[in-house]
Amino acid sequence: MKQDLAVAGSAGRRFGVGRLLGKQPIGTAFVTPYVVFLAAIFAYPLGFAVYMSFHDYFFTAPGAIVERPFVGFENYAAVLSDPAVRRSFGNVGIFLLINVPLTVVLSLLLAYALNAAIRWRTFFRVSYYVPYVAASVAVVGVWLFLFNSNGLVNSVLGPLAPDPSWLVNSKLAMPTVALYVTWKQLGFFILLYLAALQNVSKDLYEAASVDGASRLKSFWNVTVPGVRPATTLVVLLATVTGANLFTEPYLLTGGGGPDGASASPVLIMYQRGIEQGNPDVGSAIGVLLVIGVLILALVERRFVGRENR
Repeated sequence: MKQDLAVAGSAGRRFGVGRLLGKQPIGTAFVTPYVVFLAAIFAYPLGFAVYMSFHDYFFTAPGAIVERPFVGFENYAAVLSDPAVRRSFGNVGIFLLINVPLTVVLSLLLAYALNAAIRWRTFFRVSYYVPYVAASVAVVGVWLFLFNSNGLVNSVLGPLAPDPSWLVNSKLAMPTVALYVTWKQLGFFILLYLAALQNVSKDLYEAASVDGASRLKSFWNVTVPGVRPATTLVVLLATVTGANLFTEPYLLTGGGGPDGASASPVLIMYQRGIEQGNPDVGSAIGVLLVIGVLILALVERRFVGRENR
């Protein structure tokens, strides 16, 4: 009797609940809430954005039933022919070229230094992390004080200060925003590298020292390869967060100024979709941005993470 029940239970798990939950039902149960969260917060809005981008979509009163005809690629054609949109994608490209390499280099070097036996190590770790968790509005106020026309930076530079000043200069506005974002987010990436450095075996450093390697060579030949998986993660995260740039140019440059020199695709998407009431056009910008980020992430994953495999 017990054997028959066991066989029946095994068959039930195989063809019923077992097949649904897989070999690790407890793990599946833990993952399910996050899968539901991703579907509700990311997958559904993305799918709806794709739908809007192919229709003449506009906002209406709640409960109103109106026709929203299919327009094909008209919204995408309008987006690609818009100089402001094209410039915003160029701006975010400049941002990523500055932000991503700086983030990788500075966070790795600082994490390596903070991982050493130095005095006040905990204090420095907290100090680097504070800007990341601080409110953007408060931190932006500090940078406006530093980089406005009469700010501290220009006072120190004197005749070497740029004219027009940093945030109102069409050539320097986006690089200044990139430096700000690099500084603000540095603490998070330092923590990632600090965690990765714990997995680099000390025996490798001792072997390099026995072979006569200098500290610089040990860093290049032991530390850098040892934290390569973390570097891949840092590059991908910095790219994704940088491509979604919105708050910083909105606050620092008054909405992408001067004349759109610091406008990002997300900022233009907000202006077109929300402020100007064209959610279909804004959705087309968003879909193009997602495609661009996915392509860029795949390229980075292929080249930056190729030695991880």
